[in-house]
Amino acid sequence: MTDFELAVCSEMVFTELPLIDRVRRIHDMGFAVEIWSWHDKDLKALAATRAKFTSMTGYLHGDLIDLASAHEVVRTAELSVKAAETLGVSRLNLHTAELIDGKAARPRYRATGEMWPTALRTLERIGELGAVAGVQFCVENLNTIVDHPGVPLARAKDTLALVEGVAHPNVKMMLDLYHAQIGEGNLIELIRRCGDAIGEIQVADVPGRCEPGTGEINYPAIAKVLRDIGFTGTVGMEAWASGDSVAALEAFRSAFSS
Repeated sequence: MTDFELAVCSEMVFTELPLIDRVRRIHDMGFAVEIWSWHDKDLKALAATRAKFTSMTGYLHGDLIDLASAHEVVRTAELSVKAAETLGVSRLNLHTAELIDGKAARPRYRATGEMWPTALRTLERIGELGAVAGVQFCVENLNTIVDHPGVPLARAKDTLALVEGVAHPNVKMMLDLYHAQIGEGNLIELIRRCGDAIGEIQVADVPGRCEPGTGEINYPAIAKVLRDIGFTGTVGMEAWASGDSVAALEAFRSAFSS
């Protein structure tokens, strides 16, 4: 029994199978499904699986923090909202900067004062878009040490400041604990601090980015603090399977079961 909706990123497990078969396997095991990009997928075929899809990428191009390209974030967020309707997705994921194969499209290694108001104005526009469409946009924190160098305002404390600054009900955090452990640590206090700003929790263990139980993060303790703060939303496993994918998904379920 779990107090949370558990979802699994279909991009990272059952990787020997075509994506649509991964979705079916995840669904058959009782999990909701998440995807990354949507523009390169047959959304109607995915919808026909009858799986529940909880999250996908909410933009295609542009940087939230850059005046020159922020309009592209909003424009492609509008496209993402339309795509989300096909799958019934109600949570769309954002980053502070565009990623190409996990790397910053336009690397910036130092934040500037202009980035903050630009990101806030862009998120205000996106929040209004989300309100009209009935979807929630979530800003994901990233680590810049291992996976995503050159992405500014990427730490959880930065994304929290942006979400609290925009103060829009359709803009929340995608609090990724794998990234936060690498970049910041102190996860239990971080969760307590973020509180109502959290739209979804994403998990993987450190090091290796595999399922809970393969590294240093005490995920049963994480589950307890989530219960303590009254979080009943989605916990998504965005992790590689360390071995057998079925065993990895069961380990994830076990870590978040009461």
